[in-house]
Amino acid sequence: MTTIDLTAPLIAAVSTLDGLPRRVALTLPELQLVAARAGGAPLPFDVAEAADTPSLEGRLGASRATTEDAAYRAALGSLNDPETSLARRGLLAGGVLDDGLAGAVGLLATPEYAVDVDVAVPGVQVKAWHRATSEAVATLATCDGLVFELAWFHPSVWPTELSRIGVLPEDLAVRESRVPASVELPYELADAAVEAASAQRGDLLSVLVAQHSGAVVADGRALTDGEAVSLLQALSAETQGRLRALVADLTVQPTTVVGVRSWVMLADGWRTLRPHGHGETARVELRAVAPSELAADLAPVLAGLTGHGGLPDGEEAAS
Repeated sequence: MTTIDLTAPLIAAVSTLDGLPRRVALTLPELQLVAARAGGAPLPFDVAEAADTPSLEGRLGASRATTEDAAYRAALGSLNDPETSLARRGLLAGGVLDDGLAGAVGLLATPEYAVDVDVAVPGVQVKAWHRATSEAVATLATCDGLVFELAWFHPSVWPTELSRIGVLPEDLAVRESRVPASVELPYELADAAVEAASAQRGDLLSVLVAQHSGAVVADGRALTDGEAVSLLQALSAETQGRLRALVADLTVQPTTVVGVRSWVMLADGWRTLRPHGHGETARVELRAVAPSELAADLAPVLAGLTGHGGLPDGEEAAS
């Protein structure tokens, strides 16, 4: 078996063409074989193994979960032999991996910084793992756990790649939102309103708002209690998806989580959630954002990494 040095970085881009992302679609068996051939490189996720013995649920009858699990296993079992399919595509020759592919998997295993993104919108859930050094970035993403997109590129392209994550499905209907583009309110009120909505206790919203009278601000204007109740009702009714990005510094031990960015999808698209302090009061801002703004939203978090200057801005990424 060929051993790949996982500590060797990818070759840095010397031209615009070199910096463009290279993408490869891999089935789960292909990805596992690539990782094995790349010196046993660990993947950024765990693959759940099937239990050898029938479960209680299996003896009593199939549920939706067991039916979906059986469908997944059937689809996984129908995939082509990974070694044959990789060789046919020129990614494996004589047991030796394509250099770029091996380097990308190596970078996934030995990065300096990690960004894990989980997106859930109606009908689609995407998980993406971004791993980076100062010289290169490798990403892995999937929406079904069967087929994965592996990509690698120069860090200057990273903002553009991050913007792809939040792009909404073309068939997802959007409409005008009743929630203003900019809203700020006490974190305690936001948290309690979510709890009330989850418990189907919308009647409690007026009581909660009365405890924070005048503290809800929309587009720079303090709302009346009645307006604040209507806003919270709209926020609860419209929420239909979320995006969560976790940034970690892997250059220190133990691994340090530097920060988290959360977005929520309303009727007309994404809102970023930004907690902040106002005196002794914790507040949270909801601001309308486009998918292309994910990199800018993450930049302050990445700037806090040891020895990291954050993401390049749009002009640098385009250069």
